[in-house]
Amino acid sequence: MTDLATLLEVGGPVAALGGGAAYARARHPGVYWSTVGLPVSTVRLLSSYGSVMEACGLTVAPSRLRVLAVKATTRREVRPVPPRRGIIRPTTTGLRVRLGLAPGQEPADVAASAERLRHAWGVHAVYVTTIKPGVVELRLVGFDVLRRVRMPRKLRPDLLRVPVALREDATPFVRDYRTVPHQLTLGATLSGKSMYLRHLVAGLARQPVALVGIDCKRGVELAPFAPRLSALATDPEQAAELLPVLIKEMENRYDLIKARQGIASSTPDEEITSDIWGLPEHERPVPVVLFVDEVAELFLVATKKDEERRDEMVTQLIRLAQLGRAAGIYLEVCGQRFGAELGKGATMLRAQLTGRVCHRVNDEASAKMALGDIAPEAVSAACAIAPERPGLAVAGDTSGGWSRIRTPYLSLGEAAETCSESAHLVPDLPALKPFRPDVPARPPVETPGPVVRPRPVTD
Repeated sequence: MTDLATLLEVGGPVAALGGGAAYARARHPGVYWSTVGLPVSTVRLLSSYGSVMEACGLTVAPSRLRVLAVKATTRREVRPVPPRRGIIRPTTTGLRVRLGLAPGQEPADVAASAERLRHAWGVHAVYVTTIKPGVVELRLVGFDVLRRVRMPRKLRPDLLRVPVALREDATPFVRDYRTVPHQLTLGATLSGKSMYLRHLVAGLARQPVALVGIDCKRGVELAPFAPRLSALATDPEQAAELLPVLIKEMENRYDLIKARQGIASSTPDEEITSDIWGLPEHERPVPVVLFVDEVAELFLVATKKDEERRDEMVTQLIRLAQLGRAAGIYLEVCGQRFGAELGKGATMLRAQLTGRVCHRVNDEASAKMALGDIAPEAVSAACAIAPERPGLAVAGDTSGGWSRIRTPYLSLGEAAETCSESAHLVPDLPALKPFRPDVPARPPVETPGPVVRPRPVTD
């Protein structure tokens, strides 16, 4: 009886501790990783590093000097040498450790064993990054960071750089317009494309940038951000009037750059430029970001007249994509569907869009149109996105690299409020004033007065 009571006394706290750990792992994976997963995975890595590397085929034969030294000092068996391991650096989502590759090894050898390393050390995923020749970094992720997205807190905002999502290796996905000037973003209904667009607009709203929108769904996506928009077209007719104005603005900026290039013998070399970023700050035009939502609406035609207008608009979009970067004009083209069957110019326009983000789509052809020409293996990853995970997408660029990302939740009201608070940052662009959307005056907030209670009636 005494033994049973003692067992119950000991087993109760143990069961409670196990139940708490299971709850934390399911509901709060970050807390579970910091308290349980991190120590366990660290011990596994330290205790089994050599044997795991040997099992994965990542060891090399020791040098003759090492063989002689081991035989002269000990009687141990001379074993193959694993890559040199650096200091283990814990993070809030996993571990980082650098490896020095042996002669004859390459990063692809380590990357091919990533799945084996994941199982051996009990982590969610292992990613390999090349730091410099002969050195790679293993990024061990302890849990699925895309299940509940939490963006890193230490993110330094910069001009035309917006952190919009989290990668599957727990690093932020930053939309950098200076590096990737134009992008194509696809996604079906309820795939999270609108959430991605909200983060872009809200992030750029706080910067000295002109935001221009073409939303052929009568403005339902971009109209809530009207206080911060310099121009907005809500149907193809208005878009046909707005695009020539942007083309003229681009040509004027090129004239400004060429005037600055009136090279004289006294002009320093660093002042000779081929884009607006080489101009002095007081002469530099403000950057312009053009959002095109539901781009397929610009391609659809019903009459011969519409076809002529369509061809003209597509030509203007292609010109902006080809020449706009140097003039500080950047494109963010979004849509549910994008394919060659949209008509003449669709494939040519896609070729000018360096960045690609593909959310869940309704057909494989759209995924191939977004990613097939830059990373064919990413097409299957995009087609495997489940409807239960809105915001999950595959991001890539024309360099061939790609990764899974997920956008955190941002309500429409929060994004619209950010645009309202940043309305004073709308730059002065006279050419776009006729297209400035009407912003209804916000009703004054009535502050409740003090509550006056009636005095009790006394006889």
